[in-house]
Amino acid sequence: MKAMTLQKWILSISLFFLSLAFGLFISSQTLASSMEERYMKKRQHMIQLIEQDVHQTSQYLDTEALDTKVLKAIATVPRHKFVTPDTIEQAYHNNPLPIGYGQTISQPYIVAIMTDLLKLTANDTVLEIGTGSGYQAAVLSELVHRVYSIEIIAPLGEQAELRFRELGYTNITTKIGDGYYGWQEQAPFDAIIVTAAASHIPHALIEQLKPGGKMIIPVGGNFTTQQLLLITKQPDGQLQTQQILPVRFVPLTGEH
Repeated sequence: MKAMTLQKWILSISLFFLSLAFGLFISSQTLASSMEERYMKKRQHMIQLIEQDVHQTSQYLDTEALDTKVLKAIATVPRHKFVTPDTIEQAYHNNPLPIGYGQTISQPYIVAIMTDLLKLTANDTVLEIGTGSGYQAAVLSELVHRVYSIEIIAPLGEQAELRFRELGYTNITTKIGDGYYGWQEQAPFDAIIVTAAASHIPHALIEQLKPGGKMIIPVGGNFTTQQLLLITKQPDGQLQTQQILPVRFVPLTGEH
């Protein structure tokens, strides 16, 4: 009888802990689902803010609405995964945020319009200069076949690569290097996006852009007005340059 009583007691304790573990699992799943729903709502609100800014700057952009595919990509990418822990509550505000090393994650509105201006297609291969936290590359990856991204600050590039792996972005390839010189081994590119301000348009990037391709790049000094330029490479190699609007980016760094 004593042995049977002990067995029942052990079984009862085992069932108790199994029930507790299952309850904790369900609670954690419910919490995760609740948090994701919260972030989805924040992303939708951020999209509304972007649309308002687009409407207000339509005279510069020559449009009052962005491509729905671009907005869907931005609504999909979890921006809170690309910011620092101390700014996570601001992740879906429509403004840039510091990510360390004197760098920033760009304002969502700027990410949206730069992406939209490239007129990307699903088969495109894009070069990004300035990986940063990886947010812009993640948005691009939702729209194109392949993204190549270069970051000159090694810790940022390494953190971004790890982040891409953890979040399942398999069509982004990164490297640590000076983006001023592009990525010759993977050229030519259908589009190039530069997320730091250059004093001029780097010749190497022009060379690595396909005929018919587009490049979006902020040009200007750190203490002067920068202009966001859209460069289109004509079939004969000539460049068509369109000035979009004044912007403010961190400077493109390197030995050039």
